[in-house]
Amino acid sequence: MDLPINQSPPHLMHIDLNSCFATVIQQANPHLRGKPLVIAAYPTPGGCILAPSIEAKRFGIKTGMRVKDAQILCPEVVVRENDVDLVRDASNQFIKICRDYSPDVTPKSIDEVVIDFSSTKTYWKKTLEEIGLEIKKRFRAEIGDWISCNVGISTNRTLAKLASSLHKPDGLDVIDFHNMGSVYSSITLTDFPGINVRYEMRLNVAGIFTANDFFSASENTLRKIVFKSINGHYWYLRLRGYEVDDYKNERKSFGQEYSLKEKTADQEKLAALLMMLTEKMGRRLRASGQTASGIHLGLLYDGWSFWHQGKKFKEHLYATGELFKKAMILFKNQPGQKVVKKISITCFDLNPVNNINLGLFETDYEKRIKISKAVDKINDRYGEYVISPALMIRSKKVVLDRIAFGGLKS
Repeated sequence: MDLPINQSPPHLMHIDLNSCFATVIQQANPHLRGKPLVIAAYPTPGGCILAPSIEAKRFGIKTGMRVKDAQILCPEVVVRENDVDLVRDASNQFIKICRDYSPDVTPKSIDEVVIDFSSTKTYWKKTLEEIGLEIKKRFRAEIGDWISCNVGISTNRTLAKLASSLHKPDGLDVIDFHNMGSVYSSITLTDFPGINVRYEMRLNVAGIFTANDFFSASENTLRKIVFKSINGHYWYLRLRGYEVDDYKNERKSFGQEYSLKEKTADQEKLAALLMMLTEKMGRRLRASGQTASGIHLGLLYDGWSFWHQGKKFKEHLYATGELFKKAMILFKNQPGQKVVKKISITCFDLNPVNNINLGLFETDYEKRIKISKAVDKINDRYGEYVISPALMIRSKKVVLDRIAFGGLKS
């Protein structure tokens, strides 16, 4: 028996800022508004494009392209490096506004959130569409008049995200049982979040070529023939408006990586860079209230050879100094002193601080926890590396602050 479409009122809103990295720069620099702009890791021809503006996208410029390729598509394109402070400030205001409407706000990335209204919908006399329009107005009034966003509303996270993509830029759409069929008739398979070209090929092999074909496929076909896993069952539910993605991923590691603008084999300089990455990683670890017992270090050398090593330790690592000491054990194990172009460090085997058995009286370990928390609090308030180990002084101006595209996790 086929499962009926979910006819519950939509309670989820997906919001993403349009071309966030580029738009924030245009907001701060009015002379760049309306011009094709790309934000790149480095402004050199080989630099990777992190985000094209709405205007640049019209020329076919996409994230991941090289600057030189963008300049071929649009010779007048403006190239800028990212302004982390501006983007973070906009993101913080963005999330703060969203939390005025529901306590259940889940940041998905620096420029993307999901708001769950299921616990607050009885408090609002407005419809979710009206709230979405109000949020749009507040973004322009409180963050900047050049800031626009896409709003999607539905009964599950997948369809809410799909709805937010229907009329970019600056769209607002609802997908529910009333219009689900017409929406599916207007999109392709790869318009669904999570359906890439590889999955599209799997669907095609099973005779599924359109979004409506996807919806009409039986649960058995999706589970046993297309996806060959429980994921097929989940898609069967998602396509009918049921929520299956409302879960919290358990964080298993924290990591940082850095691509060197100038490659080097200088071990002292590399150690200083490693210390800075360890400090950033350690702050995220401590903010989560956890310790780590494992460290993994990876080095990408000039010529694209790669060396990595991971190790578990008996200690519960918490302070930056403890993490760095273990990282240096691995660093000294590398085969020779080669020219390095990228460093990555990860801590794993996490354990909540509260689960560690401490003595009756305050130990050195407990003191280090208190000191680390105090230092993090100062750096959070006054800026990165206000208080830092002496080894980091040399590299403070070398390591650029970066914002990742991935999900935001504490």
